[in-house]
Parts: sequence; structure tokens; C-alpha cells
Amino acid sequence: MSKPNQSKFRRYLGIALLIGLPIVAGADIYKYVDKYGRVYLTDRPAHTGYKRLVKTWKGWSEVSSSAINYRHLAQNRKRFAQTIELAAKHNKLPSALLHAVITAESAYDPNAVSRAGAVGLMQLMPATAERYGVQDRKDPRANVAGGTRYLKDLLGMFDNDLVLALAAYNAGENAVIKHGRQIPPYQETQTYVRRVLKFYNDYKKNRG
Repeated sequence: MSKPNQSKFRRYLGIALLIGLPIVAGADIYKYVDKYGRVYLTDRPAHTGYKRLVKTWKGWSEVSSSAINYRHLAQNRKRFAQTIELAAKHNKLPSALLHAVITAESAYDPNAVSRAGAVGLMQLMPATAERYGVQDRKDPRANVAGGTRYLKDLLGMFDNDLVLALAAYNAGENAVIKHGRQIPPYQETQTYVRRVLKFYNDYKKNRG
């Protein structure tokens, strides 16, 4: 099974640890406004009334608490493990990498829908789904199959550079090309790449 460029992975991970936001799985910030208009911010929401805030290149954006269901993350990780493993083997990619992308994209929620209209486990946009023949983006098998093929094509496009492939998965390949085949200067994309690399490293270690 081929692997993305590991030396580049280690180099970028080292850089990620030195700059930007801290790389921790629970780094998301949640906001709650009570009936008196008081605002509460926390990284550990106590109930479903909290809404997740994400940092984008346009500033802080609020994501509906129903956009992604975090309650069944561990359960769904096991539920979709075989689907992910099969897609990884078929496309000759590490299954740990797919798990990392799916964790960052949807937290294993097959019904996740982003504000931009991305849907499913690997958050496919309509154009990407059409490109890879995915008719139902909420179908876990079809979604993972299409997303994995897209990720593999991005790795090929960027000479097996994992960091650039992940940046392109988030911001689009044209954005990476436009910025001189570098990570685009978008906080959302830079944070996304760091998170996926951290998840990837963790999943590889846990597999022993």
C-alpha cells in the first residue's frame, strides 16, 4: 500500500506544532446565548443549545449544532470501519489517513451538512460528487468511495505531497495552484490541514 510522502509529513507536522492554533482534537469553541442575551463560550458544551464556532478566512462563523452529530462519533467510527478499510485498500491509501479526514470533515456523521453545502462522511460538494459518480452523498459507501478517489487524485496532482493534497481537499485544487502550489493563506484551510495531520498521526500510533 503506497503512502503519502512521510518526510514532508513530518516536516509540516513539526511546523504545525510551532505556529498557529494548538493541535488538539477538542479545540473547537462553542457559543450559547441564554434567554437574557448573555453569551457563554466554552470548548466543552454542556447541552445541545451550544453552537460550534469555526475560524475561517472570513472571520468567525457559527455552525448549527445539528450540522454534525458528535454524539455517535465512536459508534459510527466502528460502524463505518469496514467501509473505510475497503476504500483505502481499493485506492492504495492508508486507512488511518481516511479516518483522519473523516474525523475532521464530519466526525463520522453520514448526515452532516456544511453551510457551503458539503454532505456526508467526507463532505462532498455537488460538483465533486458528480465528478466521481456519487448520486447519493448521504450513502456512506458511495460518499467514502468518491471522497477517497478524490483524495487519491489530489495526491497524484501534487506529487504525493500530503499537505498540499489536504489543503486542496479543503479549499479546492485551484486555490492551491493559484497560490503557487502552497497552502492557501486561509486560516480555515491551515487549521484543517493541521488537524488532519494530527488525527492521522494519532490513528497511525493507535494501530500499533
